[in-house]
Amino acid sequence: MKKITYILVGLFVCLFIIAYLVLQKPGERSANSTSTGLLFSIDSLLVDKIEIKSSALSLLLEKHGAEWFVVQPVSYKADQANVGQFIHQIKNLEIKNIVSNKPEKHSVFQVDQTGTQVTAYEKNAEKAAFVLGKMTDSYSETYMRRLNSNEVLLVEGISSYTVNRPLKDWRDKTILTVPKESIKAILFEYGDTTLSLTLTDSTWYVGKDRAKQLVVDGILSSISNLQADDFVDSTMSPKVTAMVVYEGIQLRFSFMKTLNKYYVQSSNSPQWFVLEQWKTNQILKRKKEIVEFNKK
Repeated sequence: MKKITYILVGLFVCLFIIAYLVLQKPGERSANSTSTGLLFSIDSLLVDKIEIKSSALSLLLEKHGAEWFVVQPVSYKADQANVGQFIHQIKNLEIKNIVSNKPEKHSVFQVDQTGTQVTAYEKNAEKAAFVLGKMTDSYSETYMRRLNSNEVLLVEGISSYTVNRPLKDWRDKTILTVPKESIKAILFEYGDTTLSLTLTDSTWYVGKDRAKQLVVDGILSSISNLQADDFVDSTMSPKVTAMVVYEGIQLRFSFMKTLNKYYVQSSNSPQWFVLEQWKTNQILKRKKEIVEFNKK
């Protein structure tokens, strides 16, 4: 019995040694496994162009003056916060390890053509160029390869989600922003039916009926900073089914039954946006939903 035990223990030790040697094969892991440092030296304020290329999207961002814009595949103002976050991540990328220098291993870490290629420029001079691969199982580190280099790096400080955002998340989703305290009256139009909500002596009324303050607060919060869920880039002209007017601005709504969503457009821009139904329901209210006491 003891002999069998010794054999099993010896076999286990052998397998452990073999596994260790396989994992430590030359070219798979660098001797500088504890090396750290920032990957690129860039100035966040001087970065003025970013290219992102993947199998799903080819994106070009450019800085015009103080603001960022999406230039390709559409022309539109960019989400300034998302672009700023991305530049911050590139600047603070930290090398945690060199995991391979073999070209045939690029596909394993998805730093080949399946990865996402990123190039950042300062005054048209290339300052950072790399291919971002897959994330580790911990989701706190990512595999990366500098462009024109075979070394696969393990880096910290960037998320593949940040880089591979869908196009809609690189665009500014603001439909309309108005100071909440400036709104004193709101007109609702549903076909031939109109509903007027007005502020009198710090109290909101629908006609002569006092309005529910909680409901009014919800409406004001929604229309003062209205953010889209997506964009409509076709030349279609949806049929307007409802309008909300305030501060000299019209919000036009069109319910898309097939999508169970609303298209919305403000009188300040020709752009149509997509708005989830639950968001629209926070704005389009009927009298019975607003008045404090329903009259029978």
